[in-house]
Amino acid sequence: MVVKSRRLQRSRLSAALFTAMLLPLATGAFAQEGADSSSGDAQSQETSRATEIDKITVTGSLIPQTELETFSPVMTITAEDIRSRGFTSVSDVLQQNAVSTGGVQGAQTSASFTQGAETIGMFGLDPGYTKYLIDGRPMANYPALYNGSDTFNNISNIPIDLVESIEILPGGQSSLYGSDAIAGVINIKLKKQMDGTSLNLRGGWYGEGGGSSFRISVADGFSAADGRLNGLVGVQYEQRDPIWAYQRDLTKQYNTDGTSPPLASRDFLVYGYKDISNFGFGNFGYVPLPPEAEGCANVDHLFGGTEGERFRPGSGEYCGSFFTPGYRTLRNEKEATQFMGHLTYDFNDNAQLYADLLYSHEKVGYHVGSNYTWWGTGVKWGYFYDPDVDGLINLQRGFAPEDMGPEGYRNSMNFDASDAYQAALGVKGYFGESDWSYDFGGTHTRYELEERNFVRWADPINDYFQDKVLGPQQGWDPYFGAYPVFTPDYGAFYQPISPEDFASFTGYANSRSETSDTMIRGQVTNASLFELPGGDAGLAIALEWGRQKWDYTPDSRFLDGSIWGTTAVAGGGERDRHAATAELRMPLLDMLTLTTSGRYDSFSPDGGQKLDKTTYSVGLEFRPVDSLMFRGKYGTAFRAPTLSDQFQGRSGFYTFVTDYYLCSQAGFDPNDPAQIDACPTQLSNRQVFGTQSGNLELEPINADVWNAGVVWAPTSSLSFTADYYSWDIDNEVTQQSSDALMFQEYRCRAGIDDINSPTCVQTLAQVTRQASNNFVTEIYTPKINVSKRKMEAATASFNYLLGTDNWGQFVFDGNYTRILKHDRTIYEGDPTTDYLDNPYYSTDPKDRATLSGTWIKGDWSSTLYMNWMGETPNYIASVSTAGYDAPGAKKLDDYYTFNASVSYQALENLELSFLVNNLTNEMPPFDGSYPGSTGSPYNSSNYSVYGRSFYLEARYNFGN
Repeated sequence: MVVKSRRLQRSRLSAALFTAMLLPLATGAFAQEGADSSSGDAQSQETSRATEIDKITVTGSLIPQTELETFSPVMTITAEDIRSRGFTSVSDVLQQNAVSTGGVQGAQTSASFTQGAETIGMFGLDPGYTKYLIDGRPMANYPALYNGSDTFNNISNIPIDLVESIEILPGGQSSLYGSDAIAGVINIKLKKQMDGTSLNLRGGWYGEGGGSSFRISVADGFSAADGRLNGLVGVQYEQRDPIWAYQRDLTKQYNTDGTSPPLASRDFLVYGYKDISNFGFGNFGYVPLPPEAEGCANVDHLFGGTEGERFRPGSGEYCGSFFTPGYRTLRNEKEATQFMGHLTYDFNDNAQLYADLLYSHEKVGYHVGSNYTWWGTGVKWGYFYDPDVDGLINLQRGFAPEDMGPEGYRNSMNFDASDAYQAALGVKGYFGESDWSYDFGGTHTRYELEERNFVRWADPINDYFQDKVLGPQQGWDPYFGAYPVFTPDYGAFYQPISPEDFASFTGYANSRSETSDTMIRGQVTNASLFELPGGDAGLAIALEWGRQKWDYTPDSRFLDGSIWGTTAVAGGGERDRHAATAELRMPLLDMLTLTTSGRYDSFSPDGGQKLDKTTYSVGLEFRPVDSLMFRGKYGTAFRAPTLSDQFQGRSGFYTFVTDYYLCSQAGFDPNDPAQIDACPTQLSNRQVFGTQSGNLELEPINADVWNAGVVWAPTSSLSFTADYYSWDIDNEVTQQSSDALMFQEYRCRAGIDDINSPTCVQTLAQVTRQASNNFVTEIYTPKINVSKRKMEAATASFNYLLGTDNWGQFVFDGNYTRILKHDRTIYEGDPTTDYLDNPYYSTDPKDRATLSGTWIKGDWSSTLYMNWMGETPNYIASVSTAGYDAPGAKKLDDYYTFNASVSYQALENLELSFLVNNLTNEMPPFDGSYPGSTGSPYNSSNYSVYGRSFYLEARYNFGN
């Protein structure tokens, strides 16, 4: 067996921390792998190893060592923690962790660019600032781009039942792990050994409806060839139903408790300039319902009978429903299968072959909602002239579930199917009888994604409505000679559509994308390089070569205009990567250890210039007594331009923007959501074309990082940690949101900001307006190295183990994170924005904490897990530049959720569990500042409306 180690002289600190890790494993069939007496030697070896605590390799260091806590804080969530706290996925584990303070897009957004993926924002930084590893090897990047522009990792496809532990390493770690490790590193360790076969069955449901799930996993460990061949194989299968917005009271209809009355959707709308001879804002509005509409009677059965005649003050009448927000998914339906295999073969005492394989196939289904399932004349014709009205007119028509057939909106679902692979092969061991070890191997990751998008075909849908409603074009308008003339049949417009007709102009378009990363890596290590007063010095040196690839190929019809109202992001490229890493650990004294590391990375993109980066770190551990350690680290970190940053093609997209400037010119205050709501539709919800592209000239994002902290174990059963982190980040790649760009443009044109400032000059260059009427026609959101950011955060944790004679054992642990500072400068020369006190730029909480208590007695165990989130801004505070000074702005109350579980060891090899997540059925805190025009009166980046869920679980170990 290729293991050489020196045993730890156990300090009280190590004993406390190690006991805290092991005690929760005292219950559970999976945790008792090898409990069968036939496992004999293996079990005794494991017990001995656990008792003596041999040198181990911890996340945050390449050198095996005897300390569980080092200069780099590591948070560990074990498999038993995952099970007892009710977590349903790896993303659930991480999103409910205290370091996950940043809001991210998820399934509740319904129409994000990466609807089928899940991620976190560690310390409020962007998802791409966190490095994800599986068994110490980098994960494959998700092929689609987060928010349409950024590369990130999807963590929804990792088999949760086959995870041994998850380690979170906060702070900059690039000197060991390279690019992306600015916010921190997350290492997901899969199971590597098991005696016999284990079977896990789990079923769940939500009290509010929807989201029912079933999961089964099987894992089997084996040994052969006189113990020289060892392995583990495991399979997990999961199926989950969607949650629809109509299944939750808060999202089934337009907001009934907002700052304005509920506003029904405009499903049948005729709007425009009703008196062309008096062209201007004063005559813009809705054209009255014609007699042929029969007061919406012809369509009042749509949307479940909720369609009817509606009126918006200042605009006019139309046909709509208050319940259309319910026709979107809040949580994706899902079917997933994962397989993992781990194999080792000992050639001799000094050489071991290893092979690992992780494969995942995942299919998710979702619906973007009624707001995105419509047709209008504006996309093709802009406006048309109706001589009977003597006005420039547009038609808008939403599609109801009854238009789509018996299954309604299920007939227009979107589906993402993905296949992800990670394979590793290598050999490790020792050079003869020396203390030099080696690990030479290769890893290949690949992620393939197929997005099957429900679309409206541009020519068929326009032809259908022209044939049925508009009729033939009758020339050009008499005033400008620029707008086509139609005399619509309004009676035909205010009619339902047959499912056959709907199918004639809709269908599916398939887009394919993939990422891959091939890496060859060699490392040599000597944990006993030479002796120092405090112990043996250690050295590790590693060399890497890799080839990275990204390709996103949308269906060509997204790019040539064949698809109505939708376009796509395209691009692709490859690059070589080289890296060299060295780490030196030196116990200078019994109480003082110094660790240094350095790394050189270079990237050579095809067709672009080579870029490289050197990073380093210096860490100190000071132990004045056995029970106390002070620690600190200073270093540098970076993020290389991603392949999408470099190779994203000149891609277009359609988006709806609010023209804050023209709204302000029309007398509507952009700082007042209610007034913007009343701004004419053509300005407050204007569809424009946007462009974005990659940049081969981008440079790395740089960061100076440091942390300092203390670990204290006053007794062998109690420990505390507290750490402070600082980031100074510059050269950030920035791409503004369309809405933020339009709001900034208003501020510049209105003279609120200096029109000659760098921000205003850049902003006005990115917004294109028509010369004739000043309407926005196009926006450009480029990627450039320009922004700076400074952040400070603090974390704290504790573990306490209490054993009693009569009441069993109690295990408590807690984690707390507070963001102390988050300042950002978007463009050079601009004032710095305080993201903590300016809710317009960030709605993330400053504080987050978790607390867990577990009771174990005999065959019973129970856990109560609390997740706490501090105050966040309400809606008005987040949309007004006045922030908390805006009328009605305030902070929402703290938010608590509780998970609870009870487990019973029914038989020696059978454990039964009942789990309840969100025990008190907490919904997002009430926010009365949302207007009546929203169907989601809560911040979906921070809160969930899923509510209480229940799970039954059975875990059986068949033994050898």
